[in-house]
Order: sequence, then structure tokens, then C-alpha cells
Amino acid sequence: MNLRDLHSVHFLGIGGIGMSALARWFNHIGVKVSGYDRTPSPLTAALESEGMEISYVDQVATVPARILESTSGCLIIWTPAMPKDSLQLNYFRNHGYNLKKRAEVLGLITSGMPSIAVAGTHGKTTTSSMIAHLLKSGGKNIAAFLGGVTQNYNNNLILHDEAGGQARVVVEADEFDRSFLHLHPNVAVLTSADPDHLDIYGDDAHMMDGFRAFIALLPEKGCLYIQHKAYAKLRVSENNPWKVKQYGVEKGDIKAANVQALPGLFRFDFIGDGHKITDLTLRMPGFHNVENALAAIAIALDEGLSEAQIREGLSSYRGVKRRFEIWIQEEDRVFIDDYAHHPEEIRAFLTSVKAMYPHKKLTAVFQPHLFTRTRDFAEGFSESLSLADEVILLDIYPARELPIEGVTASMLLEGISSPQKSLQTKEGLLDYLGSTKVEVLVTIGAGDIDRLVTPIANWMKEHENQV
Repeated sequence: MNLRDLHSVHFLGIGGIGMSALARWFNHIGVKVSGYDRTPSPLTAALESEGMEISYVDQVATVPARILESTSGCLIIWTPAMPKDSLQLNYFRNHGYNLKKRAEVLGLITSGMPSIAVAGTHGKTTTSSMIAHLLKSGGKNIAAFLGGVTQNYNNNLILHDEAGGQARVVVEADEFDRSFLHLHPNVAVLTSADPDHLDIYGDDAHMMDGFRAFIALLPEKGCLYIQHKAYAKLRVSENNPWKVKQYGVEKGDIKAANVQALPGLFRFDFIGDGHKITDLTLRMPGFHNVENALAAIAIALDEGLSEAQIREGLSSYRGVKRRFEIWIQEEDRVFIDDYAHHPEEIRAFLTSVKAMYPHKKLTAVFQPHLFTRTRDFAEGFSESLSLADEVILLDIYPARELPIEGVTASMLLEGISSPQKSLQTKEGLLDYLGSTKVEVLVTIGAGDIDRLVTPIANWMKEHENQV
């Protein structure tokens, strides 16, 4: 299939972060783009402003006429997060349309271009965006399909220069629904291998099999950068046709030294591959983000960037929206928002925040994401949230799921050992915050908690003397 010969592409779930990057790519090359999503969002508003047609009603009548008139020249791209009873999805299935998942289309786009694919339970969005920024700022011709909106480019898509010679593609490889197995990486990064998406994989062992299958996509002369704990867990053999490089903050072929946690940033030295680059500045804080940076720096070195280019690129990297995003950084008050939605992500995030502000009260507002994930990792959530001095739980964000009897946010409360803990509603959160002492406040979750971020930031600014 030649994607450039299409006249129309229709997205089911166009408001998803990965789907919207694809929508922008097709829009850029002149294909008419339309789509459906369940609810409007700032991202769908941005897509509409760029000329894409989006409806928020799952009815066939809302699909553009040019698509309904003929299946020829049309492509339907859908996300597995779409409900099985979706009217549009079932219409397209029953009427002979060409349907492909996002990852299948990414596979088609990238199959003819050298690609760097970043997978892992945690850290893939940050790591892939770091790689893309280091290479682009170092003058390399790259395209990038990312799972978050980068602060540097205010986009989840970076377009290559088609007149600039052979381009390399950086792509986030999503393990959900085994989507990453459609990709064709020359270089693979595996940032972590913790269990998740057990509604898809069934158990930890089958998920690890999925990661092994992803690694096996590498060609004979490919290269795998793998976090050292993931390497040990997957029991990756050294007897492979591709290169294997382990990395970690304290252990691996590539590691960090002299890591310093400071308000608003981290500093560290890079050691590996015959290089030592000292006193690097990372303005996206976190011990876990230092680890992500190690993989990005190692790839940049392999791609021919100089130490000076890497130093400048890392210092100018501003991170990804909703990944350790600092909204307020002042002496008496701090507000940080993060997308963490797995116990290990929360543990890494809160550990880093505490290291940056060791003498201040840490208040965490957490919105659990998915009933199945809350059920499967309840003990881990309670344990990791207990790193905060006060924990505020919001109701579970269901996303694609129906409620499960007995699974609620309150089931986490008993296992949380923080001195203060409570359940609050989204509507009553600001009033509650006004009744408690706030010094360092963090919001955590992958649902619609992001809708509260701007109101909280405004509230903190308006109540400066009360915080």
C-alpha cells in the first residue's frame, strides 16, 4: 500500500496522543484527514485548527461523505481502545474498508527508513523524545512519532526534511495490544520490563514474551540498548546477532556518576562507550530521567554527535508535557504534574521529588487509571504513594473499561501509610487544598486529571499568601 496515494484517512480515536501524530503526518502530506473521538480536548481542538474534520458522536452519519461513497482510496486507522460495539468501527468492518491499527501504519511508514524504536513499561515517551531532540539539535535529518507533546516543539510529531537525504525515524513502540510487533527497528531501546496491561497479556510471563518478541525484530547488524534490570529479567542472551548494551544509573555498560538532585534540574556525568562527559545538565528532573538520558546520549554518540553537541542538546531539552512538568517553582511553593500511572512510575517520580525538596511537605493527588490496573496493582499503588506525606485519592478514571464490582479508589486507602490520606472529588479538590498545608504539590495520573492542572496552578498563584 502506498500511503501517499490515499485521498482520505479516517481515525477512530483521533484524540489519542499517538493517533494524533499519525493524523498530523497524513495532513502534512496532503491527504484529507477526519476522525472520531469520544470527547473534545485541547489536542482535538489543535487538530481541528490544522484543518482536520472531527466529530464527537459515534454515528455513521458523521463520517465525511467522500469516505462513505467508496472504499477506494480510503484508510481507516483505529485504536484497540475503541469499544467493541462502536457503530463506526463495525460499519467499516462490515463494508469492506481497509482497517489498520496505528502500529501497522507506523510499520508501513518506517519500513523503508532506518528506525530507532523505544519500548518499555515506563520511560519510552521521554526517552524517544530525548533521542529525537538530541539528533535534531545536532543537525541530523530525523522524523519522530512520539507518545507525548514535547515542550521544545509543542508537538508529538517531528517531520524530516525530504530533500535532506536519508532520514532516520524515532518511534515510540507501544506494548499495549502487542502493537510494537508491527515495527521494523534497526536500533531498539528497552527502558523497563515491569508487568502492566495484564488485561491484554494475562500475566507477567506472557508480557515478558512480548518484549522478547520485540527485541527479536532487530536485524543482524542491529543494536539493543536495554536497562540493566530489564536485561536481567528477560534473561537476554549475549549470543545474539545484534549488539547489546546495558545501561543504568549505577550499573551497566553505560552509567551515570555524581548524580545531583537540585530544585528544577539534575546534574550528572555520563560514562560509557569510551566516553566520559562530565557535569551534564538535565532540566527534566528525576533519577529515572537521568537513566533515560543515558540511552539517548549513547545513541547520539553512535550517530556521530560530538560531546559538545550532546551537552548543548541535553541542556536545551525541555521535556514532555505531563512528564515531570514543573508548573510552579518558588521558594515557598512548588507544583509538579506527572503522567505516572503504574506503581513503579509513581515510586520513581516521588523519590525524585523528595530528593529535590527534602525538607518540605509533599502532597500527592492521584487519579487511578483503569479498574483492571487498580485491581492488579493495588498493593503496589498503596506502597509507592506512601512516599508522600499526604495522599489525596480521586475516583478511578475508567478509560475504555466498564466498572468492576468492588474495585474503587478507596481500596488503596487502607494500605497507604502516609500521615494524612483522604478521598476527594475532582469538584471539591480546590476547596480541600485550601483547608490543608501545601508546600510541594504533585498531581499524578493518566486519566483526565490533566484538566485540573491549570485550575490548581491558578489557585496556587491566587492564594499565594495562604499556601
